[in-house]
Amino acid sequence: MFTVYFLYSGKYKQLYIGQTNNIEKRLKEHLSNKCFSTKNKQPLFLIYTENYSTRSEAMDRERYFKSLAGSKIKNKILQNFLQTARLN
Repeated sequence: MFTVYFLYSGKYKQLYIGQTNNIEKRLKEHLSNKCFSTKNKQPLFLIYTENYSTRSEAMDRERYFKSLAGSKIKNKILQNFLQTARLN
């Protein structure tokens, strides 16, 4: 199983989108500053996941979310998180 995921940086108010075949391991890497793209951007919040049976499907979906076409869905997910989250 492959997972597309969104991380939100509470420090920089930015969204990171990625995909992995082991979400627990990948999240630990992000939270321990082992990933260049999210290093020193703590706190990080896992705000969304989608599962796929192949890496190709996950990569396509990740690419979609990073595109202009996918930005509407991505922004709705982010706004929903920000409205319901208690980040203090």
